Amino acid sequence: MAEFKPNTLYYGDNLTVLRDFPAECVDLIYLDPPFNSNRNYNVLFRESKGTESEAQIQAFEDTWHWGMEGSTTWDVYTEIVSKQDDVGKMLQAFVSALGHNDVTAYLTMMAPRLVELRRVLKPAGSIYLHCDPTASHYLKVLMDAVFGAANFVNEIVWKRQTSHNDARQGAKHFGRLHDVLLFYSKSRDRNWEQQYRPYDEEYVEKFYRHVEPGTGRHYTLSDITAPGGGNPAKGNPHYEFLGVERWWRFSESRMKELFDEGRIIQTRPGAVPRQKRYLDEMPGMPIGSVWEDVKPVQAQGSERLGYPTQKPEALLERVIRTSSNEGDVVLDPFCGCGTAVAAAHGLGRNWIGIDITYLAVDLMKNRLMTTFPGDFKKGIHVDGEPADEAAALALAERDKYQFQFWAVAKLGGTARGGENRKGADQGVDGVVGFPDVDPDKSGKSAIEWRQVIVSVKGGATGPAHVRDLIGTVESQGGAIGVLVTVHQPTKAMVEAAAEAGVFMPIAGDKSYPKIQLITAGDIVHGKTINMPSRGGLPQYQPAPRARRGRQTALDV
Repeated sequence: MAEFKPNTLYYGDNLTVLRDFPAECVDLIYLDPPFNSNRNYNVLFRESKGTESEAQIQAFEDTWHWGMEGSTTWDVYTEIVSKQDDVGKMLQAFVSALGHNDVTAYLTMMAPRLVELRRVLKPAGSIYLHCDPTASHYLKVLMDAVFGAANFVNEIVWKRQTSHNDARQGAKHFGRLHDVLLFYSKSRDRNWEQQYRPYDEEYVEKFYRHVEPGTGRHYTLSDITAPGGGNPAKGNPHYEFLGVERWWRFSESRMKELFDEGRIIQTRPGAVPRQKRYLDEMPGMPIGSVWEDVKPVQAQGSERLGYPTQKPEALLERVIRTSSNEGDVVLDPFCGCGTAVAAAHGLGRNWIGIDITYLAVDLMKNRLMTTFPGDFKKGIHVDGEPADEAAALALAERDKYQFQFWAVAKLGGTARGGENRKGADQGVDGVVGFPDVDPDKSGKSAIEWRQVIVSVKGGATGPAHVRDLIGTVESQGGAIGVLVTVHQPTKAMVEAAAEAGVFMPIAGDKSYPKIQLITAGDIVHGKTINMPSRGGLPQYQPAPRARRGRQTALDV
């Protein structure tokens, strides 16, 4: 059972985790659920006919497809529709109109999650669902059913790029340049703070063209007469000021105060006085529902961590500043590389991150500890991470791929291939790099980069697996090979590993076993690879540290 604890990463299915949370415990939700739009619409709506289609969603690839009755998708659909509430009726209508395909499977898996997200959201809370135009229209209708159409606030368009090669010659469609954020609140009494962006030069030149002598401050002159000619019923005062009699916006006493401050000027005798408004005192242009000023994560930018769907931190900062306050709890149930969590922490919010892949959870841990080193000296709590040998074995039995990611990450390596990689992998589940320094050389030429090849087996193992790893290490040019098993290696496996000999660094008199056998229990108890020092080589692409003035010291 997942205990609700702010500033915690949860490893597991977000639906299961959310059902353990108390009601109304979260102030803001941002979610970017995986859905690949880079496919033909006809493929998306292809009838499954009980056959497995091409994998489309990494984290939920085994459940977001229709199959024969008895599949997870069918069970969830039956449970929701049987309730015959607004959500059930809407989902039934989708399937009736569109059939059993990947889109309706996706909506089926999203429906109970949205219901749980509404339950944990506080009355003044808001939710932003990030998606693309492939399914945004269906998700909006589904969210109308869950949150109520009256609680729809905005459809925000984020222009994520200026051009796209999907509109190449012959494509017969416009370039797909934007994502959509569906903004809903739980009630009309929602947390809200208007956001602004700087004025552009053209606007300044047009409206703030006056420059004050001596100070150089730009200003504009604005009307101070009462709107609509004045109305006593609305409290507009009528009096003479600087020889001009009018209905005014300000009381006579306030008008004199502004005049004494140099804020009211008369350009010539008899002219209607106007108010001087300084550019440097204005908040900027109010942010609307089209966001063109937030740039995507650049390919070579320091913010990029190598995660394929990484969103820019500025995008999440805008969402968080708009709909939450310091100390509030921000939840991201599809964390990915943790941009929402990192942005929330940097802005002094508490946070909850959930992801079903251990690879993502470990990446988030590394990101937070790299970005905010002073805040996480004691580490980051991960709920659902195997804490003993029995839990590690259970993970191997439940999901061998997540067991691989867990084992590789705990050994300090990086997983090889995609999160949903299946099939031939040449026996390489992860790699750990280290430098081998030649003291007789200097500079870059003195360093030979070596690799530890990690192979993880979640079932029965024998000497053949050891020999396979020896061959893989040789073919891949590795220095050391590590075989991770769930059970203690047999005597024959130990002997086969010993026959591989040792690795000897260029410099130094210490040798390392060429093939090493490590169990899941060893990993839980902190055993590491017997290898040369990594020389400070990071496990992941390091995240930039928090900018001065943004770092907080939350009690984690």
